[in-house]
Amino acid sequence: MLSVISIMQHQGTSWYEEQLSSPTLSQEGETTSGQLVVMTYGKCLYWINGEKTMAERGDFLFIPSQLPYYGKSIPTVFHEKIVIRFRMEQSGAIPLLNCPLHTMSKAGIYEMCVERLRAIQKEWIDESPYATVRAAALLLDMLALWSRELDRGQLSVQSGDHAARMKQYIADHYREKITKAELGDCIGRSPNHAAALFRQHTGQTISQYVHHVRMRTAQYLLRESLLNISEIAEYLGYSDVSYFQRLFKRAFGYPPSVALVERSSHSL
Repeated sequence: MLSVISIMQHQGTSWYEEQLSSPTLSQEGETTSGQLVVMTYGKCLYWINGEKTMAERGDFLFIPSQLPYYGKSIPTVFHEKIVIRFRMEQSGAIPLLNCPLHTMSKAGIYEMCVERLRAIQKEWIDESPYATVRAAALLLDMLALWSRELDRGQLSVQSGDHAARMKQYIADHYREKITKAELGDCIGRSPNHAAALFRQHTGQTISQYVHHVRMRTAQYLLRESLLNISEIAEYLGYSDVSYFQRLFKRAFGYPPSVALVERSSHSL
């Protein structure tokens, strides 16, 4: 069973943190604890058990509680990260949590997870009903997907370039219907190869990723534009407003109308 202790956002150019080692080492089948750091902007430095580690945007960093470390921001370099501290019993199902050393990598699931993390963090701060349960479920899902990536090993530089080109194509055409055939043409590969490669790098299908990009845009438009919900849905390529609203609530945990209320309060 996993339980989240805290979810915090750190940002700025003057961050410093230190952790002394714990006398108890976690072993398989026993309680383990630590923190998952998700870098969302910029970069910062960690010295973990005497080893220098540079964490940058897109990195996932797991630090077991028994490891001594200190971390600090880089002068004049703004950074932002979300830090989830947690405790877990019977962690053998996720070997990552039993490793006595820290683990860090560029996470293909980063983009899929970061908006969900922000939504959960807001629920945590607001003490929304079942926020602790939702936070634990999301963290467990993230750790499992990240572990799957680590087990598979680093993908080739070329495939990473292909994934980046497909993401850029989606960024340029997300309001349109995008097919795997189009992405295959974009990178000079077959449609099925493009779809498989895209999922390897992002943890999402092409359709899921497109919806994710649209929902991020919708969130911004709901808060910053003068468009209403139906106009935003149409702008993003959704002819069915109810379907758009369901997707939005699934992505952020609250309906589009809540964002409209926030827009109204900001304009007062």
